[in-house]
Amino acid sequence: MHKKTPTMQDVARLAEVSIATVSAVINKTAVVSAKRSERVRKAMEALDYHPDHIARSLKTGKTQTVGIILPDVTNPFYPEVITGAEEVAHANQYSVILCNTNEDPVQELQQLNILFGHRVDGVLIGCTDPAISLDGLTRRRFPIVCFDRIPHGFQGDSVTTDNFHGAYEATRHLISLGHEEIALLVGRTELSTHLARLEGHRKAMIESRLPILGEYSFSGGMEVKTGHEIGRHLLEARNRPSAIFCTNNKLLLGFVTAMRESGVHCPKTISVVGYDDFAWTENFYPRLTVVAQPARELGRRAMQQLMKRIKGDISTPTQITLEPELRVRDSTGPRR
Repeated sequence: MHKKTPTMQDVARLAEVSIATVSAVINKTAVVSAKRSERVRKAMEALDYHPDHIARSLKTGKTQTVGIILPDVTNPFYPEVITGAEEVAHANQYSVILCNTNEDPVQELQQLNILFGHRVDGVLIGCTDPAISLDGLTRRRFPIVCFDRIPHGFQGDSVTTDNFHGAYEATRHLISLGHEEIALLVGRTELSTHLARLEGHRKAMIESRLPILGEYSFSGGMEVKTGHEIGRHLLEARNRPSAIFCTNNKLLLGFVTAMRESGVHCPKTISVVGYDDFAWTENFYPRLTVVAQPARELGRRAMQQLMKRIKGDISTPTQITLEPELRVRDSTGPRR
């Protein structure tokens, strides 16, 4: 014999209040006295009652759930973004479904379709495919906010950082220390973030009338293995650069591993600047100079924008750009 599932009516009867009062306590739709709220909560606990979110979503048209699509959950930048986004979502009584695409455009489209099919109220997406079209979803008035990476031609809501300025300042810092032979390890330049970093680096080099040498420029890879391979190549080259700028933290990890294996001293022999700031960058030896993005704030702002869009508080698309910060530590020094 199956145990009967408790209902809202059962809670109301045990708490000696109306069904409307129970609903108000659960959904926070009206002010209920502390005494009555406590009676309702104790009745729910005694009956082991849990609100039927599916039934509520059918009635309200809202699932109180949003999706976040990440390009690479192993990249330490994105967990920081998630933390900020979840803080805002939970404050608005929203649950979050996380999807990881592993930098695969096919998985990205599949995840987006799955979330839409599950009727989430909106989606945050850090794009893997720079050519992905989100027009169909936006035409259906489905709330969607792009964060970090923005697909080509996207005119909807987005939150990113000023990657051009971050790379420009990092390169200017190396130039100010007398470096002229500056190597660049940049990720996939078809992505908006890495293209902006490439252009910021080039602007700083051109302004200082320094050559941008093909033998010192590498793009396309975004894995630790790639950074390691390029690092070994550069550090063993006859004309070794005096400084290097890595625009991706996985490339940076691979490069510093190659540097350790080669016995090259930093910054005495070569100066290093990375992108993004985490505990290991400051605790690494030497402490790494980096361009720090406000990752958690980026997640907060993106989710705030999504909440506004879901609630209908905004009607026109908004593009938000946050400022990065150059944090100078011990891995950069004068050219010798």
